[in-house]
Amino acid sequence: VQLQASGGGLVQPGGSLRLACTASRILNNYYDMIWYRQSPGKERELVAEITRSGTTNYADSVKGRFIIFRSSSGSTFYLQLNSLKPDDTAVYYCNARTNARSYWGQGTQVTVSS
Repeated sequence: VQLQASGGGLVQPGGSLRLACTASRILNNYYDMIWYRQSPGKERELVAEITRSGTTNYADSVKGRFIIFRSSSGSTFYLQLNSLKPDDTAVYYCNARTNARSYWGQGTQVTVSS
């Protein structure tokens, strides 16, 4: 499976962006779909996930501001970023994993600055 992340950019504080992760094939119910981010000098952190059972989980720092969801086609999942803060500046990576395999997108830069 190949993943392509897109949608990053430069946005002012308080603004919004929608990131997309497009897979080379349909991600069925065996996959967890996850967004991570990494800022310079920091470890990669989990931002949001949709588990294979359909449960969504969020990092405390983004709860109430970010929303993860998947397309009806099953080949794309998204991260809606609202009320963005400078601390949200990072490279955002998408990941799809099963019990046996883990696939990564290439990352998309999100910069929140006035």
